[in-house]
Amino acid sequence: MPSKADVKAWKAQLVAQAEQQILKLTDSDRFKQYLNTLAKFHHYSARNIDLIYAQNPQATQVAGFKQWQTAFNRTVKRGAKAIRIAAPIIKKLTPAEKKRLDTTDERAIVGYRYLPVFDVSQTSGEPVLSAKDFVKENLADHQNVTSLYNAFKDYLNQQTDLKVSEVPLATLNGAKGYFQPSTNEIVIGGDEPDNALKLKTLYHEYAHSQLHGLKSAFKDRPRAYQETQAEAVAYVAMQNIGVDTGNYSLGYVATWAKDKAVIHSALSEIQQVSNKVIELSDGLTKQLGLQETQKEPEHDLKKLSAQSLNKSYQSLQQQIKQAKNPQQKSELQNKLNDVHHEISNRTQKQLKAFSEQNPAIKQPEHNAAKTLKR
Repeated sequence: MPSKADVKAWKAQLVAQAEQQILKLTDSDRFKQYLNTLAKFHHYSARNIDLIYAQNPQATQVAGFKQWQTAFNRTVKRGAKAIRIAAPIIKKLTPAEKKRLDTTDERAIVGYRYLPVFDVSQTSGEPVLSAKDFVKENLADHQNVTSLYNAFKDYLNQQTDLKVSEVPLATLNGAKGYFQPSTNEIVIGGDEPDNALKLKTLYHEYAHSQLHGLKSAFKDRPRAYQETQAEAVAYVAMQNIGVDTGNYSLGYVATWAKDKAVIHSALSEIQQVSNKVIELSDGLTKQLGLQETQKEPEHDLKKLSAQSLNKSYQSLQQQIKQAKNPQQKSELQNKLNDVHHEISNRTQKQLKAFSEQNPAIKQPEHNAAKTLKR
């Protein structure tokens, strides 16, 4: 059993390793890799994004050992090395502690425990699909990219104090768009033929409006810093919806690593605005029907083995119990009904085949009828 000192040293080492990896974000490729992690784990804290990136930059989806079994019908492979993430230790405060901490809160975070999780690549079992898989497939259609662009533009015009307008590209002197802080206005090249680039430009300029407006703490940073931040947010937003980001240039990041405070501040602001954009985009893709998981075709269920079909049935039952969103619960219930129908059909076919192969075995109703005749 490790001592308290050993545990403390181990925790410090975990954090220090993560810190070292963050300070290595001195080139565009490494920075992109970090942003890939941010896009996949945007609902995690900045601390845990750093920890996941430092331990496994290729991670895409993590869960605990038991959660993989119960929620996903997958098992962790033997010998897999866990990724450690921080979970807060929350304690009820005594009157003396409240006074010392100068707070009226009943509870406070007093430390962190580092829990083991595993990436999906370290597991095997049932396929794992998310709404993002269907968003990516649907956004392969350029018309849908345009729909998302228009929905995002309309939302900003109608639900925020921003104004988004379009002008001919020829009037922008080679730019695709810009943000004007003095009027709180985003201007986009409306005749841009690349729909994905047009959407990315809107994300980019929206990031400027949130990070570099007149009231922003980061507004006085050098222009190169601001452009890198805005492009990073756009990169994360496009990654989130599955649109190709391979040719993006993230520009000037080398100087960030020279100042620990600057890089953490910059990354924290990127995460905050990225989360906001992702939340808005996810809501809009749902409204547009782009996140609707296409109903599993009957022939796909027919291809499953009896064991896989039973596992799928059990997994869906578990997911329905855990689902909090009524719409999600309804969709899962429909899937469960489809699986149940397939199991029922197979059972009936097996009974019929058995009956045909064994004609000497009479059906119960037939036997009952013969008994009555006697």
